[in-house]
Parts: sequence; C-alpha cells; structure tokens
Amino acid sequence: MLVNLSFLINKPTGITTYALNLIPHLRSLAPTLLISPVASRLVLSTQPPTQDSYYSIPPNLTPEQGTVGHLRRLFWTQLQLSQIYRQLQSQLLFSPVPEAPLYAHCRYIVTVHDLIPLRFPRLSPLTPYHRYYIPQVLNQAQHVICNSTATASDIINFFHISADKITPIPLAYDKKHFRWLGASQQNETRPYFIYIGRHDLHKNLHRLIAAFAKIPSYRDCELLLAGTGDRRYTPKLKAQSIELGIADRIKFLDYVPYEQLPILLNRAIALVFPSLWEGFGLPVLEAMACGTPVITSNLSSLPEVTGDAALLVNPYKVEEIAAAMESIVTDSQMRSHLSNLSLTRASQFSWEKTGLATVEVLKKFL
Repeated sequence: MLVNLSFLINKPTGITTYALNLIPHLRSLAPTLLISPVASRLVLSTQPPTQDSYYSIPPNLTPEQGTVGHLRRLFWTQLQLSQIYRQLQSQLLFSPVPEAPLYAHCRYIVTVHDLIPLRFPRLSPLTPYHRYYIPQVLNQAQHVICNSTATASDIINFFHISADKITPIPLAYDKKHFRWLGASQQNETRPYFIYIGRHDLHKNLHRLIAAFAKIPSYRDCELLLAGTGDRRYTPKLKAQSIELGIADRIKFLDYVPYEQLPILLNRAIALVFPSLWEGFGLPVLEAMACGTPVITSNLSSLPEVTGDAALLVNPYKVEEIAAAMESIVTDSQMRSHLSNLSLTRASQFSWEKTGLATVEVLKKFL
C-alpha cells in the first residue's frame, strides 16, 4: 500500500495534523510513504524513529508554494503518481486528501475533509478544483473516508455518491499535548477569549469582532485571534476593530507554534469559534481537551464534536454570539460547568480510535 503525503507542510494545520497522527496506526499494513525529504524530517520530529518505508518525491508540491505548489502537486499526482504505483507493484493507494490519478487503473481510497468551497463558491479560489476534479476522484475511488456525518451528507448531496461508499471517521487530538494544565495556568492578566484558525471569510471573524464590541464587559477582557492571516481579509478585520474603537482589545497573533497552543487555550476564558461551516473543527476539540469552555456554531459538524459540552449559537446572529460571550465573562459557575463537560466530551475521541477505524476500511480493499 502507498500513502500519499505530498501535501504535508512545515507549519501543521488540520490536514497535516490528521496525516501525522494517522501514520503510526497504519504501520500494521506495512505501507510505503510517498514523502519529500523535507516532510520526512517533519514526520521524524513528531514521532519516534521507525523502520517506515519511504519513497522520495519532490519537495515543492505543497500549499507553502502557493497556487504554483497546488498546481505542481496536481500535475505530479496525475502524471507521476500512477507510474510510481505501477513501479512499486502496489495494490492500493491511500491519500489523506481527495487527490488521486484519474483514468490510470490505480485502486485508491481518499479522505474528504470538507466541501466548503462548494458551499461558499464566491469566497474560494478552490471552487473549480472541488467542482470538476474532486467529483471525478470520488467516483473512481474504491471507497471514501470523511471526518464527520456532516461531510458525508455533503458528499452525497453535492456529488451523488452512494452512502455505502462513504465511511465517516471522526478526528481526534494529541492527549499528551492538549490537556488541562491545572489552576496554576489561570491567566493572571486581563481575561481573554481566543479564536484559532485561518482568517478565511467563512470563519466569520467579522461577526466575532462585532459581537465582542457589543458585550458590556469588553473593556475588561481581550480577544486573541491566533492563526495565519489572509491579505484579502485580515486588513479589513483590523480596520473593523479600529472603527469599532476596540483595536486595543484585539490581538492578531498570526500563526502560533503548536507547542504554545495548550498554554494559550488553558489560560483563555473560552474559545470562540463561530465558523459558518466546518468539516470537523479540530480547534474546538483541542480546546475542550484543555478544559476550555467553548462557544461555537450550531451548524455543520460542530455539534457532532461538542455534544452538549459547548454553548452553540447561530453564527449569522451577532447578538447570539455576544450573549454567549457575556455569559462566559459574568458566570463563573457556567465556566466551571462547561470546563468539566469539555474534558468529559474530549475523552471520547482518540487518534487510536481514528487510526484503527481507518485501518479496518483499508484492509477491506487490500
């Protein structure tokens, strides 16, 4: 079996995190990892040295090279990956992203994380990729894995793929990394809310900022936006905070290294994640694993992740987001209750469960 890791990036976000945590659980299938020398160092830095079988591929196929990187990877997938498959006499290709060689007589299974560019087509340059390429990939796949029942429903509704061909397998979190660090980690300065993620328009940060400006307690706390900025939207968010007179209360932290996230989450009074749509929502689960109260959307996969352990709001209504934030500030008993619920809920997820369920699917097609 081949595992396509051509997409791994050095600053892990959701898909890279998923792949890195899945690799150890695939070893029972003795896979060959298709990976660049740069990315192989990333794998070794996050896991103990192993006897994994590697096949070296070019290093310039990732989103870190921008649109050019995406295009190079798609051409490599179509023109080179099928040759590698035949050269190594493979039985199956597993790709943790929905990419595979078309019309090349390769048997493959892919993972779909979300179809957000189809739900918000005017907001994403990836809409043509999702509209024309991914349907062909899924139709020719032996099977499709996805990360939530919400994503499974999208695959069925957008692409008319049979439900029998789809297996939802929830994601998880690193239990050694994301955990409650104890009362000693309580924030000793001004209390803060935190958002973690990119500044894409569907992440709904303009409504989050507007909601923060409406809470009566905003002068007593801060809002931290941790995640890679976007030249199209981040300047507008900064201008909005100035216009609302709250620029001194909002901190744009850009990308936060992985090792710093648990402390930031433990010290926050809540994670606020009002996304308009998510395939899964890893930041929500990671926050709950730290015992951090969560305010998030009542749409898409997010209720699947939180269960009853979060405050769910309509992300299109600023007043609902603001009311939830104000209740977190003023009600310490609610914060404590949500913290306990979060820890209990998060304990139900593990990469071992995700990995074993994935292996069971792959074994059926080997």
